[in-house]
Amino acid sequence: MTTSMIINVDGKDIEVNGEKNLLEVIRKAKIDLPTFCYHSELSVYGACRLCMVNVDGRGLQPACSTPPENGMRVVTNNSEIRELRQIIVELLLANEGHECATCGKNGSCQLQLLAKKVGIKKVRFKRTGHKQETDDSTYSLLRNPDKCVLCGDCVRMCSEVQGIGAIDFAFRGAKAAVLPSFGKDLASVECVYCGQCARVCPTGAITPKPEIEEVWKALENKEKIVIAQLAPAVRVALGEEFGLEPGTSTMGQIVSALRLMGFDMVYDTSFAADLTVIEEGNELINRLKEGKNLPLMTSCCPAWVKYAEQYHPDLMDNLSTCKSPQQMFGSLIKEILPEKNKVEKKNIVVVSIMPCTAKKYEARRKEFAKDGIPEVDYILTTQELATMIGEAGIQFKNLEPSSFDMPFGFKTGAGVIFGNSGGVAEAVLRYASEKLTGVRTESYEFKQVRGESGIREAQIEVGGTLLKLAVVSGLKNVKNLIEKVKKGIAKYDIIEIMACPGGCIGGAGQPVYKEGSVRAKRTKGLYDNEKMLQLHKSQENPYIAELYQTVFGGGEKGLHLAHELLHTHYRSHKRIEKESFDIHANKKKTELDITVCFGTSCFLRGAQTVMKNILEHLDKQNIQDRVSVKASFCFEKCNRGPVVNIGGEIIEKCTPEKAISEIDRKLQISVAQS
Repeated sequence: MTTSMIINVDGKDIEVNGEKNLLEVIRKAKIDLPTFCYHSELSVYGACRLCMVNVDGRGLQPACSTPPENGMRVVTNNSEIRELRQIIVELLLANEGHECATCGKNGSCQLQLLAKKVGIKKVRFKRTGHKQETDDSTYSLLRNPDKCVLCGDCVRMCSEVQGIGAIDFAFRGAKAAVLPSFGKDLASVECVYCGQCARVCPTGAITPKPEIEEVWKALENKEKIVIAQLAPAVRVALGEEFGLEPGTSTMGQIVSALRLMGFDMVYDTSFAADLTVIEEGNELINRLKEGKNLPLMTSCCPAWVKYAEQYHPDLMDNLSTCKSPQQMFGSLIKEILPEKNKVEKKNIVVVSIMPCTAKKYEARRKEFAKDGIPEVDYILTTQELATMIGEAGIQFKNLEPSSFDMPFGFKTGAGVIFGNSGGVAEAVLRYASEKLTGVRTESYEFKQVRGESGIREAQIEVGGTLLKLAVVSGLKNVKNLIEKVKKGIAKYDIIEIMACPGGCIGGAGQPVYKEGSVRAKRTKGLYDNEKMLQLHKSQENPYIAELYQTVFGGGEKGLHLAHELLHTHYRSHKRIEKESFDIHANKKKTELDITVCFGTSCFLRGAQTVMKNILEHLDKQNIQDRVSVKASFCFEKCNRGPVVNIGGEIIEKCTPEKAISEIDRKLQISVAQS
């Protein structure tokens, strides 16, 4: 017989049932204890001390990092604790700028909400620090160091959940700061623009980069035809900005609002998702038949694609060549509408409304522009759309719903569930299962791939073929899974990958949330949305079938056009831009410059051994003053590493012996020429 653990909170006995810390027990007692640096998805940091409570016999203790013990007596509210909380919040406010009215986090800033909650009337402390430059180097994110309060949420998210570490603490004491690697801007480091740092940032230190003004200008330009495409995940999250429960579908109201704002046509990205299912499904079937480039890895998520390009260049052939639904839609619209509407392509403006910050980066990739005209012009996050609705004075909750324009507003349930982790895999299964067997079935759900865990596996038999699948969200989970695949521990036919935990419904462009239950409600909202549709398989979409007949018909020419509009290719990219470090430098001009690539792929292939042997050779031969040696981050020949540049000559798959031989040869030539 076990005895339950009881803790007394403000005079009320609370039974402990799996709660990890006092904070969870106190919240179980229906007390909303204020916190700042605590986040349910991240490790306990305990830096802000806002959750201090009085534990009988121990004095003040941080509730977030104090484990529960039987018989504890806890006081959460007295004059000492209230005064302490006010001082802490005032110090936090003194550590950042006070431009609340113009801040991108205005209304969702945790510090702003805390100041009201603990009763701050004035800040008695002088502001610390000095004005710093805002980092606007990326298309996706803005980083304002002045608003950083050193809570570390972004650092822990980037490291613990995403496994990247593009930002971290630097310096000490009063000079302490949160910075990208090497003090550079975000565009120059290995940031993949997933924006999860912005999602957990409690202030306005990191926010999605807005494109609102550009969209308003396009809408007011009478020469432009402005088209909106709406991503699946937006419809079950936007309502949160207007006081509705997470997961509430506001699709009809969104369409009405967009028309009131001046958009000429409003389409559904789910249509392009249906198209992606067909193309990716066929790609999977072809790879299965050929036994090549398996597992097929989905390419709908631009943050994952950038991660793969930077960290796993050897997997480029495994990535699906399909463009994301966003880019498929843009390329298709700009191919079809100019002739149909008798308008120049440059006067068609495609605006994507997305749950994602990385989509802003994706739209600017050079692969997704033709003759200098991008496939997608602007990206609004769910948050930005809410802002524009407010700016237009639209009473969103009172709007009558409207339907999408046709034909690109028609979709099946397979396209809608793309917004959830597991949705892409399930949608492809719905297509591939019928394609492989040649038999149409009434059933359509593959619940084996659904769930909330970051890594899920399933084995499904289709027409005598056993398909092995993995569904993964959160980039650290991706890293762990890929390591198993490379080592041969795990084998799959298809892997669906989303950078954001939970998939697109948890994207950084969505309304800010702290609890995982919000993601679960949004997920349920999308599956409920699908249930109300009559068609659930992409191959059942009549307008997709018509598209293949009218646009992509005509034999070889049609196939070429389909490939051009719907497919792309990816390649390895530098992790750190425009950077090298002196390993052995000389003040005077040297006879020979050597640069060794220390990018991830080259490093893993032995670049450090090559560097060590070069330096030892220079020392042994006493020729250090004739040579300069640098470490670089990438020559973008990741599958040919280690890569070394010796006197302007690139040596791929370089061994220490090759490097030393070439150094001696170049120096002999230099002596002969002098």
